[in-house]
Amino acid sequence: QVQLVESGGGLVQPGGSLRLSCAASGSIFSIYAMAWYRQAPGKQRELVAAVSTIGITNYLDSVKGRFTISRDNAKNQVYLQMNSLKPEDTAVYYCNERGQKWSWGQGTQVSVSS
Repeated sequence: QVQLVESGGGLVQPGGSLRLSCAASGSIFSIYAMAWYRQAPGKQRELVAAVSTIGITNYLDSVKGRFTISRDNAKNQVYLQMNSLKPEDTAVYYCNERGQKWSWGQGTQVSVSS
């Protein structure tokens, strides 16, 4: 079973930036599409960004142009660069295989507030 560990969250002012990281255990990371999800209080978890095994990306409409997902297969890591953050981006952010195949990690809290 792959284990996922997210990091990089924090409190940031509107307009600020954060870079999230996700470390995945196991040697087969490179054969899976990966994604970042988020869950705000009282809301369902939603897909934020995904990256295929060959680097093709797609994004939630509300984050297009602000967020960038990337992966480093040699390090078994996936990243989410978040720029121009807005209060509505506040949520716990999780990574997982694109089809949510693995158990969820603990997530990392992102709070955007002045």
